[in-house]
Amino acid sequence: MNLKNYLYIILLTSSSLFAQKVYFIDGYHGGIWGHYPEGYTSYVVNQLKHHPNWKANLEIEPETWDRVENMDADSYHKLQEFFKDQSAKGRVEYVNPTYAQGYLFNISGESIISQFHYGIKKVHEHFPTAIFTSYSSEEPCFTSALPQILTSFGYTNASLKNPNTCWGGYTRAHGGELVNWIGPDGSGITTVPRYAIEILKPGSTWETIGNANSTEYINAAFDYGIKNPIGMTLQDAGWKLGPWLKKNQYKPSEYTTWRNYFENVADKKNITDWDFSQEDVLVSLVWGSQVLQKLAQEVRASENKIIQAEKIAFLHLLENGVAYPENRFVMAWQPLLLSQHHDCWIVPYNTSRGTSWAQKVEGWTNFTDAVSDSIMNREAFGKANTGERFLKVYNTLGKTRNELVSVKVSKGWKAFETAVFDREGKKLIAQIIPSEDGGEMLFRAEIPAFGYSVFQLKKEKTEDNNDGAKAKKLADGTYILETDLYKIIVDPAQGGTIKSLIAKNLGEREFVDLNSERSFNELRGNFFNKGGFKSSTESPAEVAIIENGPQQVALSIQGQIAGNPFTQIISLSQGQKRIELNVKIDWKGKQGIGEFEETDYEAINLKKAFYNDKYKLLSLFPLNLKDQKVYKNAPFDVTESGLEDTFFSRWDEIKNNIILNWVDVTDGNGQYGCALFTDHTTSYAHGKDFPLGLNVQYAGQGLWGRQYTVVGSTEINYALIPHKGNWQEAELWQQNELIKEPLHAVSFSEKPSKMQSSLLNLNKSGWVLSSAQVQDGNMLIRIFNAEGDAETGSVNFSFDPGNVELVELNGKTRKKLSVDKSNGSYQVELSMPQFGFRTLKLSGNQN
Repeated sequence: MNLKNYLYIILLTSSSLFAQKVYFIDGYHGGIWGHYPEGYTSYVVNQLKHHPNWKANLEIEPETWDRVENMDADSYHKLQEFFKDQSAKGRVEYVNPTYAQGYLFNISGESIISQFHYGIKKVHEHFPTAIFTSYSSEEPCFTSALPQILTSFGYTNASLKNPNTCWGGYTRAHGGELVNWIGPDGSGITTVPRYAIEILKPGSTWETIGNANSTEYINAAFDYGIKNPIGMTLQDAGWKLGPWLKKNQYKPSEYTTWRNYFENVADKKNITDWDFSQEDVLVSLVWGSQVLQKLAQEVRASENKIIQAEKIAFLHLLENGVAYPENRFVMAWQPLLLSQHHDCWIVPYNTSRGTSWAQKVEGWTNFTDAVSDSIMNREAFGKANTGERFLKVYNTLGKTRNELVSVKVSKGWKAFETAVFDREGKKLIAQIIPSEDGGEMLFRAEIPAFGYSVFQLKKEKTEDNNDGAKAKKLADGTYILETDLYKIIVDPAQGGTIKSLIAKNLGEREFVDLNSERSFNELRGNFFNKGGFKSSTESPAEVAIIENGPQQVALSIQGQIAGNPFTQIISLSQGQKRIELNVKIDWKGKQGIGEFEETDYEAINLKKAFYNDKYKLLSLFPLNLKDQKVYKNAPFDVTESGLEDTFFSRWDEIKNNIILNWVDVTDGNGQYGCALFTDHTTSYAHGKDFPLGLNVQYAGQGLWGRQYTVVGSTEINYALIPHKGNWQEAELWQQNELIKEPLHAVSFSEKPSKMQSSLLNLNKSGWVLSSAQVQDGNMLIRIFNAEGDAETGSVNFSFDPGNVELVELNGKTRKKLSVDKSNGSYQVELSMPQFGFRTLKLSGNQN
């Protein structure tokens, strides 16, 4: 061997010996609902055995282990052995124990908490030694409020990477080795971000360059100053590729668990804070598709119903000593959590275990609703055609409410023959809305905080009352709806759009931009197989008054959009800030709605037709507000938008254009605004020269080239609240609570022993009673500070709560609270920052 070759070998060897070691996260993602073949646990165990330097980070649906225990007991027990070592040196870590691997940004904060609670509980049934310190997901299962939730469950670390499954999105690239991910309440958690240098992978629409420790990725990380770069892929359970890194990765790359990386590897000296916004979650599903709309509506309705059912059962426990049906709620929560599985939302048409995800969601949420209804409604109104009935009307919020109560009535109860009396015998103004099966009765009532009031119904002649809400047709052919708060004019000649919306209580302010080329509540979209943009204003509508006070007024508007008939209902109630709207479109034949018809779909094409909402069918709201700003809520958060507009057409340009519950548009000075509420998670549209719009329909190709069609009817509900000031002054979070948990009436044949009760009251402005439940035998209430400051407030009880502890979501006591007793009432004081929540455990008597 000549000297030159010898020196080259020495140089090569020394560079290999002294090359900087880097790290890689490998493991598995999936489960029995998504993908987990029979016998797969045996494969995973064998890989751990045959590759002693390999580590497995697991994101497996916890229900999976019920089946594995029964069908592959030997491998199940071997995996349990690997779980016994949960130190940093251990080889297996459970990085996402949520019950169904939900996206999290698309569901309520309480649902997120339940995902972790029930998931961790199920994992511990099978792996009692498992500990949870690092959160990581292969999908973009992230939301801005996670730091508070994770740390309360005992987590100390998190990852914001999902480099191998970015079909549905990714987080914004930011920072270096570690950041302190700061949530909206100020909570922080040590986090590996998607590095600033971790670009989206060229030639792909599902990867970043961080998915395989390529030399390009690692060198870019070193150049950026990242001392200990780490890459990641959680393989789909079912893949039999062995350890992920094969030949072309940077060397040396060492497999690790997240726990080991955070505890023993990562540089903790240079951690920077990242005030993470919900708009840093860059995600996009096929928003506006009929299948996703229906699924999201079902999930939202069940979320709201089960939380209210828990509260009513909690009231029954405290008021009457009725045993809290905890096991039934466990049964009800589990299918609801499965309906929040990410695959339900991104591949709703796909089949898993015999039926499509969309069909599963319908069955799962129906079950949850049935259990919740059976707990809330112990006796249905109208079963007995007697001359008297009593209604117990529940208020499940933490503050007194004065609003309309809606009660279904049988055929025996008619308009002007039904009288309602409060507990003091005062006759209240009632309105009957008849239907074939009897109809609905409306009356306004004041119900105390977290309690109930009893009302008596009698068959008694009443006089027509002309005071209150009114509707009429004007001489020019338009229609006017009027209450104490609003005056709305609807123009049939312009497709039934709203010509004027005046807020009487805000100085007769007009909220419709009268100079806009678009009409208010206009339906408009690009029907690419029918010649382009079509509008509901192109055809006159037939308008009819269907409710005419005194409590509520409503118009029915029948029009056309691109040859398809639609019906809109606009409803106003006396004293109610919310303007309620409903649209139902009856589709005739095949539709194509969106930016363009995709005829040559390729997964690697960056541009997709379903991305750009500007071309979807929108309900538009040109608002008379200058220099508009946008705010939108998220789980336990509200974000001020930093977007110039919401529009994008490419996978590498995704923006967060999601409306969870509401989006609010104000003028530049924050003097006036108008909020849009929706009955399902979807997307909204807005831009400097584009009015606020709600995504009503998309029809065309979606992910993986699947045709998202429209069949039969599309029906959605939405609402508007014009207001003064910003979203906090308008108490929009509180307004959404009124939508989520309407006053709930239960009927009785006999007079209840108690006519009114209030068990709990929150005296702090901006606080919300987020939940009240019994969990693992413990009475828990959770309070969320949506709109208030961080100053101390109090929770007032009319019952003895016993010892009161401030507890974390994992059950650990954070602090014992002092209970002040005075004149038969009890009070505890606590404080929390805005967007913070606190969980109280009560030891009071449950019998």
